[in-house]
Amino acid sequence: MNTLRAKAISESPVMAHVTYNGIPIYIQHIDEKNETARIYPLDQPENEQEVPVASLIEH
Repeated sequence: MNTLRAKAISESPVMAHVTYNGIPIYIQHIDEKNETARIYPLDQPENEQEVPVASLIEH
């Protein structure tokens, strides 16, 4: 996924189906400079992590 699309998803009120390593995630924030995303699995909101935007897949 590219950074602009990830940012659009993170700012949208509509929930998009995005996965990281096959796990459905929620995108909290996009760091455009570093091209990273702060995410967490939908079923584990306490498990936040920062990952490369390129590793996210929109379905």
